[in-house]
Amino acid sequence: MSLFRANASEAAAPDSLNRRLEEIVVNAQAPATRVEGSSLVTIVPGTQLEKTGSLLDLLARLPLVTINDQTITVTGKGSPEIYIDGRPLRDQAELHTLQSRNIGKVELLMAPGAQYDSSTQSVLLITTRRNFAKGLSLQNVANATIKRRFSANDYLSLSWHGKSMELFASGTYARNNSLIKGHTVNRLAYQGRPMTIGSSQHREFPTDNAAVKTGFNYTGGKSSAGAYYRYLHENADFLNTGTEWLDNNPPIRREISQKIQSATHMVSAYYDDLYCGRHHLHFDGTFRHGDSRTRSATEYPDGESTAVKSTQHKQSSLFAAELYMETPVANGKLTAGTQGAYTTTSLDYDMLNADVAEYVPSSLADTRNISIAAYASWSRTWGQWNVRAGLRYEYSDYTFRLNGVSDRDVSRRDHLLTPDISAGYNFSDRSSLTLSYKMTTLRPPYSQLTSGITYTGTHELESGNPALRDERMHSVQMLAQWNDFMLQTQYTRSLDTYAFVKRLYPAPTVQLLLQPVNADVSTLSCFLIWNRTIKSWSPSIMAGASKPWLTLGSTDYNKPMYFYSVQNALTLPCGFMLTADISGQSGGDMHTNRFGSSWFTCDASVSKTFLDKSLTVKLQATDIFGTQHNDWSMHTCNVTMLKYQRYDNRGVSLTVTYHFQPRRSHYKGSTAAETEIKRL
Repeated sequence: MSLFRANASEAAAPDSLNRRLEEIVVNAQAPATRVEGSSLVTIVPGTQLEKTGSLLDLLARLPLVTINDQTITVTGKGSPEIYIDGRPLRDQAELHTLQSRNIGKVELLMAPGAQYDSSTQSVLLITTRRNFAKGLSLQNVANATIKRRFSANDYLSLSWHGKSMELFASGTYARNNSLIKGHTVNRLAYQGRPMTIGSSQHREFPTDNAAVKTGFNYTGGKSSAGAYYRYLHENADFLNTGTEWLDNNPPIRREISQKIQSATHMVSAYYDDLYCGRHHLHFDGTFRHGDSRTRSATEYPDGESTAVKSTQHKQSSLFAAELYMETPVANGKLTAGTQGAYTTTSLDYDMLNADVAEYVPSSLADTRNISIAAYASWSRTWGQWNVRAGLRYEYSDYTFRLNGVSDRDVSRRDHLLTPDISAGYNFSDRSSLTLSYKMTTLRPPYSQLTSGITYTGTHELESGNPALRDERMHSVQMLAQWNDFMLQTQYTRSLDTYAFVKRLYPAPTVQLLLQPVNADVSTLSCFLIWNRTIKSWSPSIMAGASKPWLTLGSTDYNKPMYFYSVQNALTLPCGFMLTADISGQSGGDMHTNRFGSSWFTCDASVSKTFLDKSLTVKLQATDIFGTQHNDWSMHTCNVTMLKYQRYDNRGVSLTVTYHFQPRRSHYKGSTAAETEIKRL
C-alpha cells in the first residue's frame, strides 16, 4: 500500500546486497528467523527453508505468517504488503513461480516506517538470490486440486537476458471452483412479536482467470529503467441454491445467481539511479483501468415469489506516481519522497423488478479521490542501539456523487500527519528488545463506500455505507528475542474502525439489512514463538491470545481468542521433504462477529526433486480430518444472526514445477499508490 521498500535501502550497486547474502554462513543449529529491530528477518540459504518449494510454501513456514487458501495474513495485522526486490507484488503468479532456493532473505516488518502508506500494518520484503544465467529461461508450474470440486491452474514464464537488457513475458490460466454449504438463522422482534428468518446455502463459485504480462528491464552502469504491461480477464458464474423460511412456515426454494465479467489493464514503469555512490533516486509511475459487469438474479423455482433481477456496471481508473531519494545524513540514512494518485470509480446499479425498486432503487454512484503524500524517515544504528523516526503527511480530497448530485455529508477533504518511532537494544547476537509506536490511517475499500443495496432474499438485503469515516489506529508494540524464543506484544486503539451490523430496514415487508458502520475498538495481543533447527528437523511452536474491547449500542464484544500452531519440516535423503502442521483457535470476538472454535486442524505435504532439482513434484493435503470450522454469530441492533458454514478446506493438491535455466526478473519498479489499488 505504498511504494518503495527493500533494495533501495542499500545505497550500493544493485546486486551488492545479494552478493553479501551469498557469503553468509548459517549455523545449522540456530533458528533461521531472528529479531532485528522491529522486524523478523529470515535467512533462507543454508537452511531447510531453502527446500520448501515455492515462495508461497516458504512464507507459510515463517513465524506469525498464515496461509489459508493462498491468502497471506500476518497474525494480528491482517494482510501484509509484499515486495520482491523492492517492487510490490502485483502478480499473484509469482507466489508460485518463485522458488524457495532462489530466495536470499525475507524480512517481516512489524512496524513499517513513514516511507510506507499510513494504512500499512505489516510488510514482507523478499530479496532473491542472483542467478547469472544468460540467454533463454523457462519455467512452468502446474497445479491440480481436488476438494469438493476440481480446480487447476498453470503458470508459464519466459525471459531472455543479454548483457544489459532483459525481456520477459508470462501467461497464467486458472480454473477455480469451490463449494460452500451452510445455513443462516436470524432472530428478532418485529411489531412486538418474536420472529425467525432463515435460509440455507449451497454455493458454487467457478471462475476462469487468464492473464498475460510482458515487459523489459535495461541496466546501464548504476542506472536502470523498465516497464511492463499486464492484462487480466475473469469470468465467474456464482450459483447459490437453497431455501428460505419465515417462522414455522414451510421452506421455499431459492436460487441466487451472479454472472461476472471483468477486465483489468495495468501499465507500470520505473527509473532508478545511484549518484556519487551514495544518493539513491527512484521514480515509479502506474496506470490501471478496470471494468466489470455483473448480472444478478434471485429466483423461486416453485413460483412462491416473483424473480428479482439486477445489473451492475463498475469502472475504475488510477493514475499514480512516486519519487523518492535515499541519502546518508548524520551518520544515519534519510529516506524522503513524495507520491500522488488520482482515482475515479463509478457504479451503475439497475434494479429490474418494479416492486423491489420502490425500496431498493436503481442508482448511479461515482467517486473521485485525489491523494498527495510526502514523507521522511531517518534511521541509525550505533553500538548496541538502533533508532528510527519518521513523519508522513497525507492530503486527500474525496468526492461522492449519487445520481449526478454531490453528497456534501459524505464528500470530504482530509489533512493527516502520521508519526512513527522505534528504538531497540541488542543484548547479544540472539537477544534483543525493540519498542515502537505508529499511527495508522485505514481507509475503507470502495466496495464498502457504495450506497447501492443488493437484494439477497425476500427478507434480506446488503449494502455499503458511503458515510464511513477513515479509521485512525494508534499502536504500541514490543518485539523481543531471547535465544530460540520470540515475543510480540501489541496494544492498539482504533477510532472509527468499521464493523458490520444487521438491523431492520424500512420496507413494506420485514427486511433485514447487513451494513458496515463506524465503531471504536481496543485490542491487546500477545504471541510467543519458539523455533529451532535440530539436524534435519525444523520445529516451530506458537501460542498467543487477543483480547478486544468494543461496545456498540448496549452490547459488549469483549471475549478473547486464543491461538496455537505447531509446524514441523523434515528433510530426508534423495531430495525428499516432509511437512506436518497442526493449528487451532478458541472462539471469541472480532469486532461485532463472534467466531466459533476450531481447535485442531492438520495439514501435511511430501515433495521430491528430480533432474538435478530442475523438476519438483509436491503432494499436499489440507484439513486432513475435516475439523476446521467457520461458524460465527452476530448480535447487533436487536437482531441475532447465527451462521453455520463449511468451506472448501479439506482437499488434496498436486504441484509439478519445471525450470529451464531459471532466473529471477530484475524489474526494480514499484507499483505506485498501493493503497488505492487495494481499495479498488
